Amino acid sequence: MRTPQPLPALLAGAPFTFQEALDAGVSRRRLRHRSLPSPSRGIRIPDHALVPGQATDVGFIRPFTAVTEFSAASHATAFGLWSFPGFLPGSDDPRIHISRPDTMAIPRRTGVVGHVGQFFDDEITSLDGLLITTRTRTWLDVSRKMSADELTVVADHLVRNPRPEFEGRTEPYATLEQLADMLDRHKGTPGIRKARLALEQARIGSDSAPETRLRLALENAGLPEPQLNVAAELGAGVVRQPDLAYPEHRVAVEYDGEPHSEPAQIVRDIAREEDFARAGWHLVRISKRHMENDARSAVAKVRAVLLDRGWTPK
Repeated sequence: MRTPQPLPALLAGAPFTFQEALDAGVSRRRLRHRSLPSPSRGIRIPDHALVPGQATDVGFIRPFTAVTEFSAASHATAFGLWSFPGFLPGSDDPRIHISRPDTMAIPRRTGVVGHVGQFFDDEITSLDGLLITTRTRTWLDVSRKMSADELTVVADHLVRNPRPEFEGRTEPYATLEQLADMLDRHKGTPGIRKARLALEQARIGSDSAPETRLRLALENAGLPEPQLNVAAELGAGVVRQPDLAYPEHRVAVEYDGEPHSEPAQIVRDIAREEDFARAGWHLVRISKRHMENDARSAVAKVRAVLLDRGWTPK
């Protein structure tokens, strides 16, 4: 059996469209060779490159938008590409979500979930050469399927102030005003009521999805709203920044995720707890176990400490 001609270098490492290959000088016969699987009409994949179904890989997704005129990755696909936190039902579906303006036909092809809608120019951007809905537009687009609390998790992620030394950026992904403007642009969009509630619940300062879920659980249970990642001076030269805090009652709350099980982190956690204790604070440590069953254990733990510290329910 004859070995097929090698592909041009620019096509050898990732999926490409049929037309891109023709423009690069590849023959139609070569494009019909079985070494080039076709995940969808007009798209080819080098047999040693990406595996079909990698719906969170820019290189795999790009040809699906390139072969469909005036389209961009959106909805669950954009959710994954932007690495949003929060639970999006159906996000394990390997199909690629693509959107086009509502003046055009809905995209219909194998491996694709098509959408149409109204898009402003600043709601589409480029991610490593892939046209994709912006973070704020994606937040709105997924609101139909997500709960208000999980939309709040995403909103907190978008508006939080980054830590430049760790993240290489100095500005948040979005502001509360930009999220509000997105909702005002698209009144009547399915899910917009949940998005508006999520915007009301969003706060600047949460550093992770578990922190947001913990805050919402505490507030929904009638506990006072905590401060988020605000520095607390515990003594001369001793400053700690708890995930959540009730300074009036000298109560700090920390969510301990998986990294807190590492030996070096355990030592740091003990030192932190001792710093709070010396300053007359009570540090409440919450783990994944406490967040089960709608965070009932976490709520009970924090409520008991607040009551002991003089808090009176309204």
